[in-house]
Amino acid sequence: MKLADLRKLSIRQQIRIRFAIGEELECVVTEHGIAQVPGWRGVPEFNLEQKLASASEFVLEPAATAAGGRKGTPQARQIARGELASLLEAVRGGAPAPEHEEE
Repeated sequence: MKLADLRKLSIRQQIRIRFAIGEELECVVTEHGIAQVPGWRGVPEFNLEQKLASASEFVLEPAATAAGGRKGTPQARQIARGELASLLEAVRGGAPAPEHEEE
């Protein structure tokens, strides 16, 4: 699982994906596919790909909820790494992701 996979999923499903990258920090992949670390300023002392590799729990939040959605909008849900990997496979159609894209 790569950060690019989470970006694609967040765009296609219009969700925000959150995961912890330390005791006090978290990464948020927005519905626009942008990975952000709220509150962090300057050049990071860490690599998000490495932090993602060690993440075991994720929170999926519909973009409408994050933006103050209406009543009845699905709420955020916490999922384990295995469940997120299954979700990524389903979105890809079961095909393995290429290591890199060629132009």
